[in-house]
Amino acid sequence: MGGGEGSRSRSRSDWGELTHECLTNILSRLSFEERWSGHMLVCKSWLRACKDPSLFSIFDLESRFHAATDSHLWWSPVFSRKIDSMLRSVLLWSHGSLTVIRIRHCSDHSLASVSQSCPNLRVLSIKSCPSVTDASISKIASGCPMLTELDISYCYQISHESMELIGRKCPNLKILKRNLLNWLDPSQHIGVVPNEYLDAYPRDGDLEAAVIGKFMPHLEHLELRFSKLSPFGLSLISGGCLKLEYLDLFGCANLTRRDISNASANLKNMKTLLKPNFYFPRSIFRMERYGHWNLYNERFQRNNFGI
Repeated sequence: MGGGEGSRSRSRSDWGELTHECLTNILSRLSFEERWSGHMLVCKSWLRACKDPSLFSIFDLESRFHAATDSHLWWSPVFSRKIDSMLRSVLLWSHGSLTVIRIRHCSDHSLASVSQSCPNLRVLSIKSCPSVTDASISKIASGCPMLTELDISYCYQISHESMELIGRKCPNLKILKRNLLNWLDPSQHIGVVPNEYLDAYPRDGDLEAAVIGKFMPHLEHLELRFSKLSPFGLSLISGGCLKLEYLDLFGCANLTRRDISNASANLKNMKTLLKPNFYFPRSIFRMERYGHWNLYNERFQRNNFGI
């Protein structure tokens, strides 16, 4: 029995004595959630390895926002502060190596830090961020000129003005997602999204379309679900974004079949065109819904991961 105890003791010790390079190699094979679900707390060497910049080229929480229960809590300032805390830690540990960020419910403050720390950022997805405004997006435009993909869906404080800056200063942008909440059947959001936020629904669809058509000519993928753009706005997009291969207009109730047919005639590279639903009552429209998950607290302790 003594030999068995000694063997187990040496095994535990061996794990703690792995070189930093070996540890980071092992950790790189784990998912983001797996790395942060307790490995940081094993010992100091594991904590150092978990913070290695090579592990933080991608910060992606999007998969944790699918399926649906306590999503109404995510619109609270408390939740936003937790997201900001996580993002600030990742920015610190990444040492400027971040190329992909996919989060939700962050604030202007943390996003401004992204603009200062991520010059090589290629993908930024910040869906459902009620506290993000033109102030931080304008900084992103200047600080992250390498952007190729931007998702600002359900961000109602972002206007066409900062979208223009993105178009001017991020010439490599190929994917833009500017989906809005379902205004045809807002009852599905009651109890989840604050009423005052639903009332702030952007109504300047044509202004945004004009910016997209004029300043984002290299777009290949564009999503505008439930936008209130008019046939004129759609014509501006089709006239300026001739490289479009994917266009999502689901829920754009101001457009007719003829409007879409006329606009798509210019788009010779089009492979996928999702049209407004002309055949079903408005109540059939449904958007993706949030999923239940528990956030890490500021120290990333799993037992304190909830709100």
